[in-house]
Amino acid sequence: MKKRVLITLFTTLIILLFTGKSFAQLMGTDSSSQQPAFNNAISLFNASLGEQAPLYNGPEYYFYDHTIKGNAYFMDINTFTAGAVFYDGQSFNNVQMLYDLYSDDVAALLYNHFQKIYLLKPKVKNFDFLGHHFVNINTDTINNKSDIKSGYYDELYNGKEQVLVKRTKSIQTTSSLVGLEKYFSPAIDYYIRKGKVYYSFSSQGQLLDILKDRKKEIQQYIKANKIKFRDDREQAMVKIVSYYDHITN
Repeated sequence: MKKRVLITLFTTLIILLFTGKSFAQLMGTDSSSQQPAFNNAISLFNASLGEQAPLYNGPEYYFYDHTIKGNAYFMDINTFTAGAVFYDGQSFNNVQMLYDLYSDDVAALLYNHFQKIYLLKPKVKNFDFLGHHFVNINTDTINNKSDIKSGYYDELYNGKEQVLVKRTKSIQTTSSLVGLEKYFSPAIDYYIRKGKVYYSFSSQGQLLDILKDRKKEIQQYIKANKIKFRDDREQAMVKIVSYYDHITN
């Protein structure tokens, strides 16, 4: 019922927007006479969205060309799935969303299950999606010696130190029997915040170099607990940095 009402209101809004102005122009009357009805339709439309209305103020989102192999989305999930977002100072749950790794944007589905919109990145503080917690990093607010760039990051650990993963996808081109083909290619970068500076790393050795003030103790901990970086690097990072936090407290 709610969906049907929303579609009706949305249709009314569009009709008022176009036919109202056209009629006023045709009759040579002041289009401002149509404004009260138009404003009322907008109010009803926003009310139908309920508490999540503040989310739906971004531009429309479009899917990619279907000829590109693979997809642009986190965990290759290309259907809208429920998540939670802290947006413009408010928490919103059960938001149908996608995380686009190519453009580094979050898209949300309107209640009409038809229109898709971008969530405005400056208003997103963090979001939870598919069991992961993402934070929005703004380099204007951090130490300028940091290696990190602005964008959404998968937060693996947040203590005295912080471990982040940047998950991205790019569009690559390859030759095939039918000619040139485009496909989405994933990439992953790792970061640790130590003090107020973010450092990038890609191996256990590089991580230990960043934590060099307790390198010997960490190496003993890794050996004693049989931590294998190559088997599950993200879990290994969390254990190593968590231990570093513990011994430096």
